[in-house]
Amino acid sequence: MDVTPDTTVDAGHSAASITLDGIRKRYPDGTEAVRELSLEVKAGELVVLIGPSGCGKSTVLRMINRLIEPTAGRILLGDDDVTEVDPVELRRRIGYVIQNVGLFPHQTVSANVATVPGLLGWSRERTRQRVDELLELVGLDPAQFGRRYPHELSGGQRQRVGVARALAADPVVLLMDEPFSAVDPIVRTRLQEEFLRLQAEVRKTIVLVTHDLDEAVRLGDRIAVLSEGGTLEQYDTPAALLGAPASAFVREFVGADRGIRRLAVTPLTRDVLDPFPAGDTTDLPTVPLGGSAYDALAVLLTSATERVVVTEDDRPVGVLDRQRLLALGHPER
Repeated sequence: MDVTPDTTVDAGHSAASITLDGIRKRYPDGTEAVRELSLEVKAGELVVLIGPSGCGKSTVLRMINRLIEPTAGRILLGDDDVTEVDPVELRRRIGYVIQNVGLFPHQTVSANVATVPGLLGWSRERTRQRVDELLELVGLDPAQFGRRYPHELSGGQRQRVGVARALAADPVVLLMDEPFSAVDPIVRTRLQEEFLRLQAEVRKTIVLVTHDLDEAVRLGDRIAVLSEGGTLEQYDTPAALLGAPASAFVREFVGADRGIRRLAVTPLTRDVLDPFPAGDTTDLPTVPLGGSAYDALAVLLTSATERVVVTEDDRPVGVLDRQRLLALGHPER
């Protein structure tokens, strides 16, 4: 594996690559949580670790910030080997968001977000400005929420505060362990939407652990599917993972409905369209070029037609029939 780190920084935002080079975790009783794992996360990329329970997902995450020490292998954060960096200093460069948030109950929202800047010795004014900026960024009005305590917030609001706290000192990496699983499905979807908006602004390097395949497909730039012992079964984009599983394990893990999931991450492009016909198509439904194939399928099903017109700037550019649309979900066939 090429372990040359990618240290690209996006548009003024700090970010660093993560390189896992043959990392292992073996406990004194002989249990091997992670046998050997090599993986590279590019700067500014959001990578999701997913797999069955006990496959080592959270262990990998905790080895990156040295909450768990690796038994063997190297972990590079940009150019730095994390095993050679003071662990306290390392964690101040890494944001960490966990399932149950872990806010300090006796501190206000503002004080929680200000935790790491306080440890770093920031001035009161600089800290206040950063806290207000981040609360606004995660969709919480500082004037309304800053003086509240965690017990006065909803689960979704507490999770937002947890993200704001993790970003407070502008970390180069953000680690997230089942960050949205403790809230109900409706709130989870809203949090995912907000998180995608947030990532589009801050472009952090993010490693996220989840057991939810739909969440992985929705959020990840790339997905790493792990099996027992932290074995890397496939590391790919959501569309490639769903369209061409690399093994029987991955095929079974992503499920029989993977074709439908793939449609949700497959955009409509000109190369999948048939030429626009000369005949009258005014009765056919329309969908925009660049929209998802899943949305196009939904339009077909609700309108009970066999074809849909694809438009760009309200002008037709081609048509797509039901059979070809469904084939986009299973390109290997």
